[in-house]
Amino acid sequence: MIAELLFVGIAVWQFYLFVSFKDSTGVVDLQGGYGHLWIAVFVALLACVTGFFIFSVLLRRDREDELHITSIR
Repeated sequence: MIAELLFVGIAVWQFYLFVSFKDSTGVVDLQGGYGHLWIAVFVALLACVTGFFIFSVLLRRDREDELHITSIR
């Protein structure tokens, strides 16, 4: 769970860097910083995949408990 929170934090930080990217004169550059956007998207997808695997393990049913179906004649 800590890894998922770490991935989300990194994704948010990279998206913030993309949104507030400035050029060499200090003016906000709306066309620059696409590297930060791609990193944010990749890490966000990684967080979603990690979350899916974490919740699939936590919500797993008892594998040792078998359901025996018997028929009555």
